[in-house]
Amino acid sequence: MKQVCNLMQLSNLLQSNSYPGRGIVMGRDAAGENAVAAYFIMGRSENSRNRVFAATDDGIRTVAHDPSKMTDPSLIIYHPVRQVGRGLIVTNGDQTDTIRDYLLDGRTFAEALQTRTFEPDAPNYTPRISALLNPDGSFQMSILKSDYGVPDCCCRYTFRYDLLPTGEGRFLHTYQGDGDPLPSFQGEPRRVRITAPDAETMAYEMWNALNLENRVSLYVRYTSLTDGSVHEVIKNRYDT
Repeated sequence: MKQVCNLMQLSNLLQSNSYPGRGIVMGRDAAGENAVAAYFIMGRSENSRNRVFAATDDGIRTVAHDPSKMTDPSLIIYHPVRQVGRGLIVTNGDQTDTIRDYLLDGRTFAEALQTRTFEPDAPNYTPRISALLNPDGSFQMSILKSDYGVPDCCCRYTFRYDLLPTGEGRFLHTYQGDGDPLPSFQGEPRRVRITAPDAETMAYEMWNALNLENRVSLYVRYTSLTDGSVHEVIKNRYDT
């Protein structure tokens, strides 16, 4: 018997959760013509909210919106998105660079993440989430998290997907919702519907679905499965 898994509207999932934290979406657009990648960050503290996404030669980087207000850059300044060869790495931390270095050395996504663990931000122990998008639209996703808040054990999960059906994606985020401490994501990446015909529409829909108080920055990329052409959109809370 075929297993049934609900296909949720991404915007509905975002609207129903005031604090999913940081999130990655991978999938295929509504026309079936583009591979989709998206990444967002949220923040509750002034330090976390004092960030913007800035474009780089090979992706994006988080930078301080007001450098004078930056108190601790260790877990909030990094490259969330980097191109390596024809692949695209998306993560919520400096493991982006670890994955990139391993791939350039001929090793794998999983091997790179075996050297990393969740973030050392007790008592939250924020999961490290990562993804690698291939030119054919197939992708991998990973989450490294504590064992229900116990820091002595790192739980390591990797999910591999072939090119998904048209209009379908997978959504992985750091937190189940708001709380103190913040509860880590549980289960497989969420199965979501992607209805936006282009990167601008998807960025608009996601940005408006994210909690107004907590949203910080958003990146959306559509990559043609035919010729590899790229269309990217960045949104920041401080944009005018």
